[in-house]
Amino acid sequence: MSLNSTASRPERSGTGTDAAPGGPHTAGAYSPPLLHPVHHIGARTIDFRQRVALMAIINRTPDSFYDGGATYALEAAVEAALRAVHDGADWVDIGGVPFAPGPALEAEQEAARVVPVIKAVRASSDVIISADTFLPAVAEAAVEAGATVINDTSGLHNPDVARVAARAGVHLVITHSLAAPRTVYPRPQYGDVVTEVAEFLRRRSGYAQELGVPPEKLIIDPGHDLNKNTLHSLTLTRRLSEVAAVGFPVLAAVSNKDFIGETLDAPKAARVEGSLAAGVVSIMNGARILRMHNVDAARSAIRMTEAILGWRDPAYLRHNIGEVNEPVSRP
Repeated sequence: MSLNSTASRPERSGTGTDAAPGGPHTAGAYSPPLLHPVHHIGARTIDFRQRVALMAIINRTPDSFYDGGATYALEAAVEAALRAVHDGADWVDIGGVPFAPGPALEAEQEAARVVPVIKAVRASSDVIISADTFLPAVAEAAVEAGATVINDTSGLHNPDVARVAARAGVHLVITHSLAAPRTVYPRPQYGDVVTEVAEFLRRRSGYAQELGVPPEKLIIDPGHDLNKNTLHSLTLTRRLSEVAAVGFPVLAAVSNKDFIGETLDAPKAARVEGSLAAGVVSIMNGARILRMHNVDAARSAIRMTEAILGWRDPAYLRHNIGEVNEPVSRP
């Protein structure tokens, strides 16, 4: 079932009485008090009260943290993006520079990596496309190529990124981080990581609005592992409802990250199950967008979670439906 439309399925809502700070619970899950529940992102419309968007990750970098450059070649990046759409991604996030410390890349070089991918994907699909960048010039080029979201992992280190989003009328993702882009920030310290992250995102979303970005086009990301250690990221996941209470849709970028590897003593290739668990817990605590590498597995986890919460109908019903309980097989 696509997130393109919410009119084809019955709308359901729970009425749980176990209230939590910032909003009620629905069928055991935190329902954040969204200021603008329905978002129109390019050609797609998503009601975040009862839908979770799946964001696929396309890194056109030679030093990607996860795949080590497997999608650096243009053809490989485009193929991976279109395969993700085919496998059920609602959104593809295309980046040309990692957040991790390393040498800076000129805007022209970064744009040369992401713009051709955005153009190719946009020519084939109305999928949501975000440009993962903290440079205004790259953001502007990406929007011209067909991106409908700017995903700024620096938390508006350069406010001109927000100005680009405002002028173009596209969505903006604001992520919590402490360091300037691509710089080292050793041993980050917090008094209370959740409270401080939530307050940062509250302030930065207000700043983005002062710069012209309307609130209905804002998304926030607590920045798992970005200037945070494993205990910080686990705490953020457990108490994500406090971030979701800020009132904007929360993006949880938990896929295959180091906090999962350190928790499970698992190399990057063995973190899928941990990523799915972190993703589901994030949804239950108010996340409405999951940024994931393993699209097929993440799609199944999201759809199952939505069905359990009463937001999605099963694909079909046969078990114990008829007079005889026949062995169930996919029709």
